[in-house]
Amino acid sequence: MGRTSGGLPPVGFARLREVLSRHVESGRIPGLVALIGRGDETHVEAMGTMRHDGGTPMRRDTIFRMASTSKPVSIAAAMVLLDECRIRLDDPVQEWLPELADRQVLARIDAPLDDTVPARRPITVRDVLTCTFGLGMDMTVIGTPIMNAVFEQGITPNLPEPMPEQDEWMRRLGSLPLMHQPGERWQYQIGSDLAGVLVSRVTGQSFESFLRERIFEPLGMRDTGFHVPADQLHRLPPLYAPDPATGEFHVWDDAATGRHATPPAFQGGGGGLVSTADDYDAYFRMLLNGGVHEGQRILSRPAVELMTTNRLTPDQQAARQQLALDNVHLSFGQGQHGGWGLGMAVRTYRGDYAPVGQFGWDGGSGASTYADPVNGIVGILLTQVGASVPHSIHLMHDFWTTLYQVIDD
Repeated sequence: MGRTSGGLPPVGFARLREVLSRHVESGRIPGLVALIGRGDETHVEAMGTMRHDGGTPMRRDTIFRMASTSKPVSIAAAMVLLDECRIRLDDPVQEWLPELADRQVLARIDAPLDDTVPARRPITVRDVLTCTFGLGMDMTVIGTPIMNAVFEQGITPNLPEPMPEQDEWMRRLGSLPLMHQPGERWQYQIGSDLAGVLVSRVTGQSFESFLRERIFEPLGMRDTGFHVPADQLHRLPPLYAPDPATGEFHVWDDAATGRHATPPAFQGGGGGLVSTADDYDAYFRMLLNGGVHEGQRILSRPAVELMTTNRLTPDQQAARQQLALDNVHLSFGQGQHGGWGLGMAVRTYRGDYAPVGQFGWDGGSGASTYADPVNGIVGILLTQVGASVPHSIHLMHDFWTTLYQVIDD
């Protein structure tokens, strides 16, 4: 799958260490774990401390909130169902999600919730898996009636208020009109959570139990799930949301009392996972290996190819790219990839040091997880600083810029 010598050259790691250290020593990033995997080799850097005021050092096995980097992993559950012909891409989802039958669509994005037209067609599995089913997070239309309703109904993660259990979540989702016609436009977040409900309804299992049985356990992802067991909470740092004006560290989610200390009511595929660098390395290496892990097939090769290549039509892709470009000042440069596969971004043009074809995603908790089939490389960067300030996003950009200078063959 592309060109690779299969190893990691030792020259260049000193530079990577220096760049990462600069962020930690600045005081803006308390600690981090960075992993680079290629062929049979893995290089890990663990720096700084779990808390911003010192104390326990970061370790390779520190558990992090994966936030939106949950999406590239959780989507694998739906791919298992596609492989097994338990769902089909163009099946209407109302068989399993009757709350989404007979949809109404807003006449315009800022319309009152009762100013609607009928949906032109039913929502399909493809619409859900590509995040084009008609409803999502759009931070450019904050304050419109539909976005106010999304927040008021608790349909999207909004610390500290957790989302309700999945049947109640579906009831609330079904009470809202769509923002766009099914299949018309890519929209963020809600489709990824909806995919988890779809998996649960099709299988008759909880989303987590199916993920654990078919993805996590076969890959040896022992520390990946929707909460951290009580005897392992010491490995989870607090999540910080520094004050944008002063830089003062505020705890956004505490380890012992926060969202991941107990099993959640809603197992959110869009942002609910916790994990470690090594667990995510195993997952992304499986994708690079065409769906096989240590001789065991986890996903079919076509399923992996479907996930990791652009799935958007030219019109959908143009709209997504325009959204990213017009709001780069708000995203601190995230989202400049061009395309979207299933559950993850796919680079369709070379906008930075990463080549076309790189796939993965970033998270608002300070996580960045990608694989590159051209160079055969996996990169995982994890920290505990949220995106209320640009510091963790700047760290991500510097990590990838430096990583690609390490690979020099």
